[in-house]
Amino acid sequence: MVSAAGVAGVTELWSAALVLLAAFIGSFGSLYFKRGADRLKFNLKAVLGNYDLLKGVLVYGASTIFYVVGLKGGELSVLFPLVSTGYIWVCLISVRLLGERMNALKWAGIASIILGASLIGLGS
Repeated sequence: MVSAAGVAGVTELWSAALVLLAAFIGSFGSLYFKRGADRLKFNLKAVLGNYDLLKGVLVYGASTIFYVVGLKGGELSVLFPLVSTGYIWVCLISVRLLGERMNALKWAGIASIILGASLIGLGS
């Protein structure tokens, strides 16, 4: 049986949705890694007791599962640029949950990511 992705380069909508979901979930992995890194000590007991680092690993693992399943339904050249939306989520989450600040250059970068991912999607 030939998948839809194998026929004339079709990328299914569910596939793109799963990759976008994976990028969103993965951005929370970055948040947990940042929180864990702030308390990082370089010994095994401290690393294993750093629950934010462990949460980050679990969240990234879940994100990877969604990503891999999403890859089944489309072309990598279309789906991989959608992963860049994770940068957008990380910026928004870090402002909201870590108190970081955005400036005009960062907003321009987010706009560039959206534009670039859209152009690649339209080009398919």
